[in-house]
Amino acid sequence: MNPFVFNTTRSIHFGAGKLAALGGLARSQMGARVLLVTDPGMMATGLVDRALTALRAADVAVEIFAEVEADPPESVILKAAELARASEVAGVVGLGGGSSLDVAKLVAVIAMGRETLKSMYGVGNVKGPRLPLMLIPTTAGTGSEVTPISIVTTGASEKMGVVSPALLPDVALLDPELTLGLPPHITAATGIDAMVHAIEAYASINPNNNPISKGLATQALTLLGGALLRAVCEGGDIAARSDMLIGSMLAGQAFANSPVAAVHALAYPLGGHFHIPHGLSNALVLPHVLRFNAEVAPQAYAEVAPFAFPDLARLEGRARAEAFFDRLAELSRQCGLPQSLRAMKIEASFLPRLAADAMNQTRLLGNNPRPVGESDALAIYRAAW
Repeated sequence: MNPFVFNTTRSIHFGAGKLAALGGLARSQMGARVLLVTDPGMMATGLVDRALTALRAADVAVEIFAEVEADPPESVILKAAELARASEVAGVVGLGGGSSLDVAKLVAVIAMGRETLKSMYGVGNVKGPRLPLMLIPTTAGTGSEVTPISIVTTGASEKMGVVSPALLPDVALLDPELTLGLPPHITAATGIDAMVHAIEAYASINPNNNPISKGLATQALTLLGGALLRAVCEGGDIAARSDMLIGSMLAGQAFANSPVAAVHALAYPLGGHFHIPHGLSNALVLPHVLRFNAEVAPQAYAEVAPFAFPDLARLEGRARAEAFFDRLAELSRQCGLPQSLRAMKIEASFLPRLAADAMNQTRLLGNNPRPVGESDALAIYRAAW
């Protein structure tokens, strides 16, 4: 067995209604004044009001930054960090989807005034320390509450990552009730995103791929494969929502230590150029990337297939892997997600630009089971078109 390192969030609190415990946790972990990082959509749901009630009941004063946007640009992060510094907060709470949680992570570091955002890009460049940090996901997809990763949009369309164990929060608070109001298309896209995390973590050729990540990935696929369609079709099913939230977290723990690969590398340009939600971007390229990989490395996909779809255990080897890809595509269709780049109004003439941009994702492409050149990426995009 190769040497490996496994890091994850120090404390995880799960349970329906757990948001009510936010005040006491924040007071004990952070102090009397916090910055709450969220987005305008969350402000309209009433969930922020519930969080504020819990915090204020514990005598925790709150500054609110509610300007997070999807695929957050540098300007949003810097503005939130400036508010944190000016308000002299003792900690940061992120509430929302992956973008809000990613912003909260970076703000907790930058607000200390010792590091700049630009100095943090890449792997292992965050020196710390940071402010105490608590993350509360309201979607079941990114697993950001247990990952040491934040993704930032730089310039017009390119994305860059900050990867460091210093970004792991002190507390992740998981309350499945917070996901009950998610519309079907967001439930579907974020759920597929979580499945991609588990699949890519399991198959990653990163030197830190390890048995803990593999075990978490298979458990995640068991929960997600059994619950996703139920959560999409019956949004009030709290058992399905719980399985999705835990499955997303387990997948996050897996890929936080055994990093993702070409599915994400090819998805990022779709989000950067066309603002397609990250989970949907992954879903659009997923079966095509996996088929490309399986031409030389089908075994990992054959191994994980029965965890998501137990009936596939009757098949073996390459046949099982191929059936797995078909079932993933069918699950995406059943969930009502678009099935092609053409359906997203992307012109075929733009595909070479996407392929060129995907080559910039060297951090991810190096983890892929099969090397991906620009011509390969273009062929995958054409298959997805």
